[in-house]
Amino acid sequence: MVVYLDHAATSPIRPEVLQRYTDYLTVLGNPSSVHTAGQTSRKALEEAREEIAKAIDCNRNEVIFTAGGTESDNLAIKGLFWAQNRKDARRRLVLSAYTEHHAVIDPIEWLEREQGAEAVWIPVDECGVINLDWLAQFLAERADEVALISLMWANNETGVVTEVSRVTEIAKRFDIPVHSDAVAALGHIPVSFAESGLAAMSITAHKVGGPVGVGALVVARSVKLTSLVHGGGQERAMRSGTMNAAGAKAFSLAVTLAVANLEQHGTHTSELRDQVIRGVLQIVPDARFSRGEAPGLPDNAHFTFPGCSGDSLLFLLDQAGVCVSNGSACQAGVTAASHVLLTMGRDEAEASGCLRVTLGASNTAEDIQKFLDALPAAYAGARKAGYTTS
Repeated sequence: MVVYLDHAATSPIRPEVLQRYTDYLTVLGNPSSVHTAGQTSRKALEEAREEIAKAIDCNRNEVIFTAGGTESDNLAIKGLFWAQNRKDARRRLVLSAYTEHHAVIDPIEWLEREQGAEAVWIPVDECGVINLDWLAQFLAERADEVALISLMWANNETGVVTEVSRVTEIAKRFDIPVHSDAVAALGHIPVSFAESGLAAMSITAHKVGGPVGVGALVVARSVKLTSLVHGGGQERAMRSGTMNAAGAKAFSLAVTLAVANLEQHGTHTSELRDQVIRGVLQIVPDARFSRGEAPGLPDNAHFTFPGCSGDSLLFLLDQAGVCVSNGSACQAGVTAASHVLLTMGRDEAEASGCLRVTLGASNTAEDIQKFLDALPAAYAGARKAGYTTS
């Protein structure tokens, strides 16, 4: 039986969410149609918007449905940049950190290449914690050139948590909008949009027990983005297109359940995470827990292993029936070292030898023990194989 320890990649859909999803897939009607069938579908969509707003503490009108976290990140970053730069052409700087998900990094670099933006990467320490003193000093000197700041609430690789409210507090002094990718944070730590001070926040369904292909960008009522997609003017004219009522209803239930079970989930996963950490460091004393003492997600245990490729380690664990992940990005068949760990100051070898264990409600202590039982042979085999970073 396969042991699944890669919940940060995607989580299993909850049975009750699947039931709601399939029920609403049979509901006929375009939510934009004015006839009875259309308005029935519209009612379902708006109920979902209300449920999500309640779960994440925002106004219902601030929930803009998208196809997932990547679209939400692109809409926030490009939309904020265009809107800010149009108001004041001096505002061409986009501040972020190179520890971000590529759904944030790549849109910023595209804006550099194609739209005249300039990326400014905020430094992080060896645990991946954002240097907020550096940010405050930079804004004190060049705030009138900054279009926006984008910093994730919790890192998808290492699990380190950013003090989002401190970021927005600093940015508010200079009237600079802040976006946060909260995909990794939602369902694992408290997330309140109202208390965060954010201009925009990305979330998605499939990381909290919902279906793939539906997400949202939460946009403060005071903020107007330039849209990526033009058409019928749906979703406050920020995201045109026929709305996915069935997906929204499934998403809203997944979020509601995740938030309602937050404390229980945190206790359960943190106990398993600690079991992972103790076991790994006992088996491989030279392994390094990536975020050190920095505050992090309860479900995430990320390590670097000396003398081997993380991909080899992942493959050998998979052969033993254990599904985990690592920090490497595979593009066009070329394996690269983790950009997150490189930004945190690790060398190429260490950044290539990482492994991420992420946990969910379905995991048990027996699952962790099966992983730990498989680790010695997998690590020995991976060390024998050496590095395969290119």
